[in-house]
This record gives sequence, structure tokens and C-alpha cells, in this order.
Amino acid sequence: MMAEITLPHLLRLANEHGCSVSRQQATAFLNQEGHAYEMWKHMMQAGEDFIKDSLLRSRFIPDGKNDGVSAATIMM
Repeated sequence: MMAEITLPHLLRLANEHGCSVSRQQATAFLNQEGHAYEMWKHMMQAGEDFIKDSLLRSRFIPDGKNDGVSAATIMM
């Protein structure tokens, strides 16, 4: 699976917040000062956090047992 913030996403977000941004400006923003790489790192961290949380919830048994899986076991 791939997840990415594409140029159209950036343009839509800017528009939703009342900013008029051209494709050229949006591209320049992504390429300046490592913005695209910083967003990628945040997306990767959010994805890992979601996976860990989902694994813990899917292993949780209502009687209080966690099927032998601890948070330390799942940490990546």
C-alpha cells in the first residue's frame, strides 16, 4: 500500500483554507526546505501508530487478557 500527499491534495487543502495557490507554488513549497520529506516522515509515523493501535485492539479480549501479546511485543 502507498499513501502520499499529492499536488492535487495540497491544492485542495490550500483552497479549503482560503489560500489561492498555483500548481507552480505548491510544487515549489513541496520542494523547498525538505517539506516533502518531513511530510513523508510524519505520514510514516502516523501509519505505524495506526497499525500498532489496530493490532492491540484486534488482540484485546474483553475479559482483560490480551492473548499473550503485549505492547512491548508489538512495538516496531
